[in-house]
Amino acid sequence: MTTFVDRVELHVAAGNGGHGCASVHREKFKPLGGPDGGNGGRGGDVTLVVDQAITTLLDYHHHPHRKATNGQPGAGDNRSGKDGQDLVLPVPDGTVVLDREGNVLADLVGQGTMFVAGQGGRGGLGNAALASARRKAPGFALLGEPGEARDIVLELKTVADVALVGYPSAGKSSLISVLSAAKPKIADYPFTTLVPNLGVVTAGSTVYTVADVPGLIPGASQGRGLGLEFLRHVERCSVLVHVLDTATLESDRDPVSDLDIIEEELKQYGGLEDRPRIVVLNKIDIPDGQDLADMIRPDLEARGYRVFEVSAVARTGLKELSFALAGIIAEARAAKPVEVATRIVIRPKAVDDAGFTVTLEEDGIYRVRGEKPERWVRQTDFNNDEAVGYLADRLNRLGVEDALVKAGARAGDGVAIGAEDNAVVFDWEPTLAAGAEMLGRRGEDHRLEAPRPAAQRRRDRESERDEAQREFDEFNPF
Repeated sequence: MTTFVDRVELHVAAGNGGHGCASVHREKFKPLGGPDGGNGGRGGDVTLVVDQAITTLLDYHHHPHRKATNGQPGAGDNRSGKDGQDLVLPVPDGTVVLDREGNVLADLVGQGTMFVAGQGGRGGLGNAALASARRKAPGFALLGEPGEARDIVLELKTVADVALVGYPSAGKSSLISVLSAAKPKIADYPFTTLVPNLGVVTAGSTVYTVADVPGLIPGASQGRGLGLEFLRHVERCSVLVHVLDTATLESDRDPVSDLDIIEEELKQYGGLEDRPRIVVLNKIDIPDGQDLADMIRPDLEARGYRVFEVSAVARTGLKELSFALAGIIAEARAAKPVEVATRIVIRPKAVDDAGFTVTLEEDGIYRVRGEKPERWVRQTDFNNDEAVGYLADRLNRLGVEDALVKAGARAGDGVAIGAEDNAVVFDWEPTLAAGAEMLGRRGEDHRLEAPRPAAQRRRDRESERDEAQREFDEFNPF
């Protein structure tokens, strides 16, 4: 069974916002006492948070669909709906978030680092919030916005100071087991290590981490073997350590050619040219291994490599190697620029920036794109004429009608608001008459103009009594 996963495709969906409520206050002897519809609750966000206790993406491999809860709708008596609960997804340190096209959205390094993968939808306003001096009793409310839904890719890049690279069975797992407290699987056959192993090493006052990167063979950068799956784990390291097998039983291999082949694969992968290299000649406890190490060491040093002869089995040469790595890492940490808190730059929009565009497409449709028009359309209940009229007023105030006139639109032309796959299309009329005008002038509500029932009944009785008195007077002149 797979226990280590370092790349998954995750489908996240934030919660939808709750709908606003259209309600009119009702109280004894005070019918139609004004709007009291509450606002809808906000939908929950989907947030990725670095948790250093997590070391694999296995959970998301088995459960790739994650959704936050929706906001609750508003209610009468000015009661707002409950906000949806945010969904927090813990990820390992060093997780990179990408979109489907491979663009990097976030690089999550450090405990507690957060990234909002899906933004929850806004809650819709109730008719109490929509009331104004001109629209005293709106008979509609705004709908909640849908939450953001998208597919993302999570890639784990191990956060380590030292990366051990080399052919399978070169002794990388044995080396990391004696340098640190890590307990990787060790055997005498190739590809024993199927996942990166991490170990913590203490050398003097320096503490650093070592990663054993498995599966590097010729063609690894093109996907052969396991190399392409795990080459990403060397990207964050400060130093590369070539572990060479000086006692290999394969007749067509030797440590120098192994080094050249691994270097070529790292070059093909790219981005690692500036990392310092150290060469470790392993298995010198074997007589033939010591002889071969003595033979090739001058050639490697002539190339500029620092060479260390070690034996993971006999535990020789480990102290020198450990302190040499600690020195390189300390220098790298000292040379690293001090991280400065990111400055918040506020770039206000221009005063004349309406925030939308109008374009004429090949099929003769005028398409309106912009954050505000598209959001307003999503919030509109098109089954309510007054809500449609409110949308028309908002678009007109934003300048959409003037922009359509400048673009050459005429009465009866098709206008689409939104993207092609989710647009509202209508035949444009310059007056933007949407039917709401039939409800009366803005700010008037015929329901509030009607007299109270008790008063009306009293006036009806008085009228009947007066009419009866007039008839009686007519027939009884005396």
